[in-house]
Amino acid sequence: QHLELARDVAIRFNKIYGETFTVPEPLISKQGAKVMSLQEPDKKMSKSDQNANNYVLIIEQPDIILKKFKKAVTDSGSEIRFDPENKPGISNLLNIYSTVKDISVAQAEQEFSGARYGDFKIAVGTAVAESLAPIREEYERLMADRAYLEGILRRNSVRAREIAESTKKDVYERVGLLS
Repeated sequence: QHLELARDVAIRFNKIYGETFTVPEPLISKQGAKVMSLQEPDKKMSKSDQNANNYVLIIEQPDIILKKFKKAVTDSGSEIRFDPENKPGISNLLNIYSTVKDISVAQAEQEFSGARYGDFKIAVGTAVAESLAPIREEYERLMADRAYLEGILRRNSVRAREIAESTKKDVYERVGLLS
């Protein structure tokens, strides 16, 4: 929503006053762009959800991630196949797995052909935990070095102010508030 608002403002301003703002572009790939809830696969995954088992935080510990995937909703069948209409839980897990493993959903289906749901959920949870591990580890490293973080904030706040002032001056000139 914020990106869309920024895009709309930039496009409209640039159209009226000339090229001033860079129009931001989303960096989300089509596959995995919308991750669904683990407990309610018809709803989008959201960290603001009341049920913590519905979502995975990127800095969560691997054992917590695995536990959430073990509890993920599937269906009463036993076949692991992509069918969002009739098997939304399994389809969601196939989407998640294929995204973190960088394979197609068809490849994921083939990989788990004949597998049991429980084994599949463990494999998906493990794959997610492994893909998030470098992010979590870097986060923990950075959070342990407060002096380093404060230095980055100081240096970059000065640079951000310089850029903002320059942009503000351009905007004021283009709308006629400065001559």
